[in-house]
Amino acid sequence: MSRRKKQIKTSTLPQVDPYVARETEKYQKPIPSREYIIMALAECGKPLSLSEIAELLQLTTEEDLEALRRRLKAMERDGQAIRNRRKEYGLAKKMDLVRGRVIAHPDGYGFVVPDEDKEKGDVFLSEQHMRSLMHNDRVLVNIIGLDYRGRREGTLVEILSRGTQQIVGKYSVKQGIAFIEPDNRRFTQRVLVSRNPDIAVESGQMVVVEITEYPTQEEPAFGKVIEVLGARQTAGMEVDIAIHTYGLPNHWSEEILQEINQLDETVLDSAVAGRQDLRALSFVTIDGEDARDFDDAVYCEPRGRGWLLRVAIADVAHYVKKNTALDVEAKNRGNSVYFANRVIPMLPEVLSNGLCSLKPQVNRLCLVCEMAIDVYGRTRRTTFYPAMIRSAARLTYTEVAQQLETETNNFAYPDLIPHLQNLYALYQLLHKRRKKRGAIEFETVETKVLFNEQGKVQKIVGVVRNEAHKLIEEMMLAANVATAEWLQAHEIPTLYRIHEGPTPEKLTDVRAFLNRLALQLAGRKMPEAKHYAKLLETVKDRPDARLIQTVLLRSLKLAIYAVKNTGHFGLAYPAYLHFTSPIRRYPDLMVHRAIYHVLANKTPEQFPYGVDEMQLLAENCSMTERRADEATREVMSRLKCEFMKNKIGKTYPGLVTAVTSFGLFVELEGVFVEGLVHVTALWNDYYHFDPIGHRLCGEMTGMVYRLADKVHVKVMRVNVEEKKIDLEIDLEPM
Repeated sequence: MSRRKKQIKTSTLPQVDPYVARETEKYQKPIPSREYIIMALAECGKPLSLSEIAELLQLTTEEDLEALRRRLKAMERDGQAIRNRRKEYGLAKKMDLVRGRVIAHPDGYGFVVPDEDKEKGDVFLSEQHMRSLMHNDRVLVNIIGLDYRGRREGTLVEILSRGTQQIVGKYSVKQGIAFIEPDNRRFTQRVLVSRNPDIAVESGQMVVVEITEYPTQEEPAFGKVIEVLGARQTAGMEVDIAIHTYGLPNHWSEEILQEINQLDETVLDSAVAGRQDLRALSFVTIDGEDARDFDDAVYCEPRGRGWLLRVAIADVAHYVKKNTALDVEAKNRGNSVYFANRVIPMLPEVLSNGLCSLKPQVNRLCLVCEMAIDVYGRTRRTTFYPAMIRSAARLTYTEVAQQLETETNNFAYPDLIPHLQNLYALYQLLHKRRKKRGAIEFETVETKVLFNEQGKVQKIVGVVRNEAHKLIEEMMLAANVATAEWLQAHEIPTLYRIHEGPTPEKLTDVRAFLNRLALQLAGRKMPEAKHYAKLLETVKDRPDARLIQTVLLRSLKLAIYAVKNTGHFGLAYPAYLHFTSPIRRYPDLMVHRAIYHVLANKTPEQFPYGVDEMQLLAENCSMTERRADEATREVMSRLKCEFMKNKIGKTYPGLVTAVTSFGLFVELEGVFVEGLVHVTALWNDYYHFDPIGHRLCGEMTGMVYRLADKVHVKVMRVNVEEKKIDLEIDLEPM
């Protein structure tokens, strides 16, 4: 053992834990940090027992040994360390194990999305390995080779944690056996249900089942009914199903209610102490007509030949302190979830719609990002400080756009027009710089559901982005970039918003597709956003511009949160993060805490969050974002099916939005609803899928259906339970 310690002391292992200041601040009697333990295990080059690690770290007391045991157990739970059969701890990386989250496929197989080395791709798990797993489980897998498609294939080593405690499904009884068929198709196994004499449930009803026994290789999952949601057709049922299906937290604990019990919406004048008083400045909020929480306000004034922009963001960090029950719940939720007819907020309404909402003509506490921007649109200086503001007006996108574009005389706030003109002038400068920088601008249409008094879908409309939307977006981008650069310069661990470019495989497919159209994407093996933007500008007037844009968009990865900054490809920023919405996004709250840490003149080592802890936070926030997206998408799909139920037999013009081997997805024009034309429903021919050309080609007729083609389709079937709309091509539309 002495030789091992001597080897470590003469190696690159620091003599003192670099994170000792942080650990001392967190614990009365700290032990070495996770990072230092990982460094020590890496230096040793082999697994060590608990006693060997304790001796290595010079921990001798019973209290220290117990703390070390708990820390190692937590590291084991998070997949950072593995305990082998000899009860020795080693690093998962050194054992060639992959840690990640399980994504189940409706056909029974699955994938592990790795926490690290994402560029190597997901790990395929066969149907056999998935028998004991469920969607969202966290696991460790061992790579056993490549499957027939060249993907990494794994075998299960250990289940780190179960990602599902409850499942929603339709209750059924057959041959005396009760079970549910999960509503989420990613849960492929039926769950057997034990009788609950306290809850009356009828076959066909939607129920919530708590998992009591998880599946194994030999046995299915078991559970018990804990709540009856009712008939599927009930208004609002789709949101209740999504909340339970995706495990969206939607109740406040008694502890949280006690923490917020003393809060009200009044901010006293005395609260300005220690803050800059900006109440005399004409800050404004600009949001949608139906917005209820206003977390950003802007003010801009000329400064020399340039501009001074102040972006004031609700000071959520002032009210939500680290490790309080409210903070733990906000981290668990990760973000607010916006359904078409309901919101699940990240913070209680007393904060989200009250104290942290920058309502007009009332005192509000803010964290301000002040940027000095030169005549070329470059941010020359960034300053942060806590402040108190009093918003001059709550404006909407519609009224601001109308004033900016038409200069009408009926604007409700004539005194604010010069301030809006300042913002508009700066927006035009920043937007010009964005185009010069080469940021990608995809033209997309968002949809909004309008409900009648009975809660049923009345209409689905497209939301058009006007100049006011773009103005606010540009101001928020400026603040987010300035914040990222500022924190990067201070070397504080933070949650960057990263967006990686296309993979080599995607790039090969894109180039092959473009070659058929006699087009080229510049940049060779490493295209940049400016190359994408230039190509989009070149083809914007072509009839197949929509097709080309869609193919380019689908070649890019999704943006995620990460501690390691790799830049934002789509926006063409070397560093980017989210600072502007701490009411509804936990990463923004973490960024605010990092800013306050620097303002308190503390060092990066004193930051109460280590790099490993921040990475786990990044993974959690990325997961909760995906969870919210999936839940809202599913609710929207169900609402659209409900809307189309009485439109069977009707014909609509449509646009092909996706081409697969099994058919065409078509979006109905003006209805914003998508359905499937199955390949077997195509007329009088055998059709073959061309993945490079994104098309289906008829063998005999030569008929071709391609991505972004305009077609006429007839609605044939609507299945609300399966969220499916079946269409057929109408060759002779009325």
